[in-house]
Amino acid sequence: MRHGKKFNHLSRKSAHRNAMLSNMAVSLITHKRIKTTVAKAKALKKYVEPLITRSKEDTTHSRRVVFSYLQDKNAVTELFRDVSQKVADRPGGYTRILRTGFRAGDGAEMCIIELVDYNENYSQNKGSKKTKTRATRRSRSRKTDKVETPTIETQVDETVKDKTEDTVDKTEEKIVEEVVAEEVTEKEVAKEEVVEEVKEEKNTETAIEIEETDSDKKEEDSKE
Repeated sequence: MRHGKKFNHLSRKSAHRNAMLSNMAVSLITHKRIKTTVAKAKALKKYVEPLITRSKEDTTHSRRVVFSYLQDKNAVTELFRDVSQKVADRPGGYTRILRTGFRAGDGAEMCIIELVDYNENYSQNKGSKKTKTRATRRSRSRKTDKVETPTIETQVDETVKDKTEDTVDKTEEKIVEEVVAEEVTEKEVAKEEVVEEVKEEKNTETAIEIEETDSDKKEEDSKE
């Protein structure tokens, strides 16, 4: 039985392994992302994240401790000046491993390891994704209830609208009929008045003619 698998030696001696991880950590801090194998990325994650945590406390002691691991002044200043401010609100998990497939030569699994706070596009897309939930009978019944209730409300609204439109149309028709009836009655009254005036004129004319005939008869009688 093979013991001691918790720590990956990466098929190297300790000096070679530490030098390789130190160089990889410097490259990650400088370029913010590097491409490597999954095994090396997991080892680098354990190696570099404690250094990033220590960079949050900007003291001379912290800088000397980090320099003892990285052995690069430019990487140390970059870590304490820019990276520490970027990850100030993050309590851990400063790196992300993105698997990219297998290498063509030996079939090794490849990946990209990057600092989380420097890839804003990936974090925004990940935040906008919807969480998947398992559909159960209760959730389905709730969905059907939610779907049915708006349809009933819409039907009620449509019926109310139809009724109001019908009542408005009826009232408009009544108003039009009343206006037409008033106009007809006014015309009839005007006609009746005209007829009465004509009758009165005729009566006056006949009365005048009768008076003239009477006066003529009286004159003739007086002459005789």
